[in-house]
Amino acid sequence: MRKILSVAFILLVLTGIILAQTSPNERKEKMPKILVVYYSHSGNTREIANKLKDLTGGDIFEIQTTTPYPAEYSVLVEQVRKEKSSGVKPKIKSGFAGSKDYDLVFLGSPCWFGTIATPVETFLSEQDFSGKTIVPFITHGGSGLSSSVRDISVLQPSANVAPGKAFSRGSLSSAQKEIADWLASFL
Repeated sequence: MRKILSVAFILLVLTGIILAQTSPNERKEKMPKILVVYYSHSGNTREIANKLKDLTGGDIFEIQTTTPYPAEYSVLVEQVRKEKSSGVKPKIKSGFAGSKDYDLVFLGSPCWFGTIATPVETFLSEQDFSGKTIVPFITHGGSGLSSSVRDISVLQPSANVAPGKAFSRGSLSSAQKEIADWLASFL
């Protein structure tokens, strides 16, 4: 926890130093490069991801499965339950160019069975975020972050994983200020 807070603090201090010592054009080049990457089934996580993109000016990438999940909730829950119990990860579409150009990665997922969605597990198991700071954001119906942060750390042991933020699906319409306040702790 201290390591994560130290990384966030160092990024904040470095940003301040850069702003104080550079011209506007140089600032743009030296600001931390931000990526917002997410998976969304119902659209809730997509909504938060787009707000983060707008507020940070970062790039955005949506994780998509090759075969869409069912829309009907009970069928979706049963499919995800089977995936979780068998360890099967869904196939995802390619197209992610990699993380080498980014310093800070906001990673979004709905909370499924107390953790990140299985497409996010697939994505993280196929990528290398070594040395990057991953900031999880989770949308949920009442479970909060659950074990998402810990599970991301297991899948990306060489990344710095920040504590993250949970957004309840019931408060998404008023999340703009909450997101802006949360971002202030990173940027």
